[in-house]
Amino acid sequence: MVDAFRHADGPAPRRLGPFMRWCLSGAFPAIFVALALSVIVGLMELAAAWFVGWAIDSAQATGPDFLSTQVAALIAIGVFLAFLRPAVMALNAAMTSLALGPNLYPLILTRLNRHTIGQAMKFFDDDFAGRIAQKSQQTARALTDVVVETCNIFGFAIASTTGAMVLMGSVNVELAVVLIVWLALYILLIRWYLPRIRVRSRARASARAMVTGQIVDTVTNIATVKLFSHGDHEDRAAIDALGKFRGASLGFGRLVVGFRLTLFTLAGLLPVVLIGLTLHYWSVGTATAGDIAMAGLISMRLAQMSGWVSFTALGIFANIGEIEDGMRTLSPPHAIQDKPGAVWPAPQDAGIRFEGINFGYGREGSAALADFNLSIRPGEKVALVGQSGAGKTTVVSLLLRLYEIEEGRILLGDNDIRDIAQDGLRKQISVVRQETAMFNRSARENIRYGRIEATDAEVVEAARRASADDFIHELRDLHKREGYDAHLGERGVKLSGGQRQRIALARAILKDAPVLVLDEATSALDSEVEAEIQTALHEVMEGKTVVAIAHRLSTIAEMDRIVVMDQGRIVEEGTHEDLLSRGGLYARFWRRQSGGFLDLKAAE
Repeated sequence: MVDAFRHADGPAPRRLGPFMRWCLSGAFPAIFVALALSVIVGLMELAAAWFVGWAIDSAQATGPDFLSTQVAALIAIGVFLAFLRPAVMALNAAMTSLALGPNLYPLILTRLNRHTIGQAMKFFDDDFAGRIAQKSQQTARALTDVVVETCNIFGFAIASTTGAMVLMGSVNVELAVVLIVWLALYILLIRWYLPRIRVRSRARASARAMVTGQIVDTVTNIATVKLFSHGDHEDRAAIDALGKFRGASLGFGRLVVGFRLTLFTLAGLLPVVLIGLTLHYWSVGTATAGDIAMAGLISMRLAQMSGWVSFTALGIFANIGEIEDGMRTLSPPHAIQDKPGAVWPAPQDAGIRFEGINFGYGREGSAALADFNLSIRPGEKVALVGQSGAGKTTVVSLLLRLYEIEEGRILLGDNDIRDIAQDGLRKQISVVRQETAMFNRSARENIRYGRIEATDAEVVEAARRASADDFIHELRDLHKREGYDAHLGERGVKLSGGQRQRIALARAILKDAPVLVLDEATSALDSEVEAEIQTALHEVMEGKTVVAIAHRLSTIAEMDRIVVMDQGRIVEEGTHEDLLSRGGLYARFWRRQSGGFLDLKAAE
């Protein structure tokens, strides 16, 4: 009844009600069926109490002939209690435990994950990766629990309470009035406590996510922690985050204790008052023994139900607090969105033009690029050179539209990149970075990431051309998978730097995009490995428009053109020989590196 992997329509809303509906859209028919079954179960519970009262009164009225005169009615009641009622209760349980529970969590998480993947890079720059993952799972779990628990209790409670008022009123109107007053007090207490519980639950969820983010950040960078011997520092940071979580949990717990104590006291008063009043009416002849039994069963059942409702409502509002916390983190609109009718250009040897670009990552008074203009011809190989902070990586990030241009425009061929669908743009560009991203998946899957639909034969051919096929055949993992099936470990930790770069090059070869970006692709490798990689790089660059960033100037000396950047501007450009003859900034960089004296400021 629920398509567990259906994507939602439109962006995630920023308000709680619309956000929950967005997460649950498509599941409402199943939810309404579960609510209807809950109402039926509640009415059946009341019917059972009414049957007891009827049986006692009938037995008193007819005496020893009761069984013989009421045999048909008793058989019907027996069938109802022994077969029909359990069957409906089982169907209700199946709806919540099989149709809703197992499907809602993947449905919600699929939508949150899809929305998160579509966020711009700034969204991920400003938060812990572990915290984002924690919020997604927390929100999906909390909303699933809210729906399942609401379906379990909401219809049941309304049907039981309404039916109880009718049955009590049939005995004496004053009993119905007492029940209404009790219910009003119950609702008032819930309305006072639960919003406060929701606020404290939100604070607790935020503190828990910070703990997860801190621990994941430490584990992700465990090599750095060990190299600097800062295990104690990370332990103190985790304890600090855990201390805040403990404080938030204590504040939440104190409110919960007060809530449950108050409602349990109120629940204990209900059977005392209702049974006492019914006994009084029986003593004056206005109620029967069956009425006493029915009132006792109903009041005890309502008292039990009130505890169940309060406990469940506590969980529901605590979960709503967690949903609100997750919504605030996960639902911001996408900072970069495709225009309506955005184009998907066919792969082509297109030139690239940067025109009047000003960009500062949204920071006032800061310019990563200032009045930046650059034109790259189709098939031209251009290198970007400059100090750290000169703006080289920013140029690449804007070309890939990882950040939105603040002023100016970038053209790929004749198309402004803002008029191209983001996925369509990035299909045109292959990227090989210094820190090559590897998934903890097989070598085959990591290479195939360049083109998901590629065949196994094409994957192997790409690896061969990238000089990766030999070492891949020697791979083994802990689960005894070998070769292309062996998993590479998180971020490819089981591979050397040169091996990771060869996998990255194989991806780029497999993708076969017309534009190739090399972002410090060999700067972290030693000279011998770099020389081996250069051969594979020439294979990848063949017939492509290339934008290369490199600190080692020897790796880009053969480029068609070298562009020298400083403080977000182009200060020189030309061939390697031209720039050396001018004796400018590039020539100073070259002398420092080729002379063997590495000036850190220049080399960075």
